[in-house]
Parts: sequence; C-alpha cells; structure tokens
Amino acid sequence: MDTTGYLALSRIDALTRGLDVTANNLANASTDGFKQQRVLFTDYLSHQHGSTIMGGEKTLTYNQDKATYLDTLQGELRQTGNPLDLAINGQGYFMVRTPQGIRLTRGGQFQRSADGTIVDSSGNPLLDDQRRNITLTPQDQILPLAIESNGLISTEKGAIARLGIATVDNPNTLHAEGNRLFNPTTELRPVAAPEVRQGMLEASNVNAVEETTAMIKTQREYDLNFQLLQTEFTRRLNAIDKITSEATV
Repeated sequence: MDTTGYLALSRIDALTRGLDVTANNLANASTDGFKQQRVLFTDYLSHQHGSTIMGGEKTLTYNQDKATYLDTLQGELRQTGNPLDLAINGQGYFMVRTPQGIRLTRGGQFQRSADGTIVDSSGNPLLDDQRRNITLTPQDQILPLAIESNGLISTEKGAIARLGIATVDNPNTLHAEGNRLFNPTTELRPVAAPEVRQGMLEASNVNAVEETTAMIKTQREYDLNFQLLQTEFTRRLNAIDKITSEATV
C-alpha cells in the first residue's frame, strides 16, 4: 500500500472511533445523569528522508485518535416529585459503593432496598459524607424523608445522615463505567457547599440534534475516504495490468 492508502486508513480509523462515540452519546440522550463524550484527534507527523522525496512529501500528516474525554456540562434539571430523586445543581457527584470500589455519579434516581439502604438503580448503596452506606431504620422508613440543599437527610425525628458530595480536581481523570458511573482515578475531595435538589433529576447533557448532525458529517467524511481508497486501489490495479500486458508483448 502506498502513502495515499496509509493516510486514508489513518483517517478512517479515527472516524470509526468518532462514530462509535457519537452513536453512544445518541443512545444515551434520554439517560438521566449521562455525560457525553468527545474524541480528541491530533496529527501525527512522519518526516520522510531520501533524495527521491518530492518537496511536498517531506512531512506526511497522519490522523491520530488521541483521547476520549468527558463533557461535564450540566444537564437540565427536571421536577419528578419523588423524594428519593436527587439532582446536584453545580459541581459535585454522588458517591456510591460498587463491588469494584467507590464510584461517582450524577444519576440521582435512588430507592430503598429491602433492608432500608438507599441504593441506585443498580443496587449500589449511596454513601454519606463519611463514605458509609446510608441506611434507614424501620421507624425512619415510614416517615417522610427530607433532604436539604446541603445534603442533610432527616425525618421529623431528626437528622439521619449527610450526603457525600465529592469531586476531583481534574474531570478528565474520570473514567466512564457504563452510562452513569465514573471511576475516580485521582483523590476525591468533598464539595464545600453543594446544592442538592430533592424531587428532581438531571437529564443527559446530550443535544440530540447536534449529535445527529455530527454523525451525518462524520459518516460523509468516512464515505469520502473509503471512496479514495477504492479509487487508489483501482488505479494501482490498472497500472499493474498495463505493466503486465506490456511485458508480455
């Protein structure tokens, strides 16, 4: 394969990754707490050497899929009226305990388990500011639950716990696990003044119209690069046929 083929393939590889990320964003446009991902592309420069290299071919620019990063822009908050639906207005994440360790989430649809522990939709316990499971006693379970904006959970009998709202210094160090959980690969720190909204959920921050437009644009560029590969393959095949036919004359 010649230089044209390698350049086109490098771009096709990057575009394929871009299509996968965009498709996943679109699939989660209605997933509460979902944060869309973006692909960062960079150029990889290859310096050519030799006396037969043309001036414009001394540096070849390949396309490289550098990284995927989270867009942490807040989604729209909507009213649900469910006392265990929670949303964070501003920075911070809820902490939940999974079999793999503590994870962060903006998906605030919680419920009571059979033993009174407050868990997410996957059964992961919600943690307080001391990183302990939040569990309601049988008496607390039958009383109305109030959650203040600072995260304090209480009933008419008094305070039960305070939500653990944490964040990291660099959001780019968060690794998405599934559609709602994030693995903090750096040290967690508590949010000094969180703003929790009870009876609300944060929607996905995906703009379906923008993502659909981006997918169409990426698909068109993919098709153009694929056509370039096909044209180049045909050109080389015709050249080989011509050389072979001349050699047999």
